[in-house]
Amino acid sequence: MTMRERIASGKLFTDYVESLPEDRSNAKRRMIAFNATGPDTLEERFRLAEEIFGRKINAWIEPPFYFCYGTNIELGEGCYINFNCNFVDDGKIIIGNKVMFGPGVTIATVGHPINPNYREYMYCDPVKIEDNCWIGAGAIIAPGVTIGENSVIGAGSVVTKDIPANSVAVGNPCKVLRTINEDDMKYYYKGREITQEDLDEEASLR
Repeated sequence: MTMRERIASGKLFTDYVESLPEDRSNAKRRMIAFNATGPDTLEERFRLAEEIFGRKINAWIEPPFYFCYGTNIELGEGCYINFNCNFVDDGKIIIGNKVMFGPGVTIATVGHPINPNYREYMYCDPVKIEDNCWIGAGAIIAPGVTIGENSVIGAGSVVTKDIPANSVAVGNPCKVLRTINEDDMKYYYKGREITQEDLDEEASLR
């Protein structure tokens, strides 16, 4: 079994063989270039994003954005990643469509054994975030977590276990507070109602 196969299968691994260091160095060069782009160089930013992810994407990523490889991140359509997000993608990070990330979100796919004699080794467990999720500012998502579609993760939460679909989940450790309900379809914040008039006015101002 190669080291890359060990990583993919969740076995203990080290990351300084099989051109892994070169892959990370190349990714860092792309990351530095992407993070140096300004608001007047969007064409260059999207070109670099295509190199980072290994394919064309339809998403907005606000620099700075940090990652290990980039090519291990699968990013769906219409996503928004705010500034200072950190995606530790030694393993796969699979993100659905229309997922929104607040500032400073961390996703980690890699961990180390608790046993100090083996702490130098690592293991990977992929993270999956399904369609239409909103991940609040400063949230931390641990290896192996799946967040079900439409769910909201509160700011500053530490997500160590799976979150079911259609949930509002908060805290450290993150726990389901409630299910998204009919009131959420009617109100957007503290009793403020979503009205068609508001939506029409907002659309006319674009």
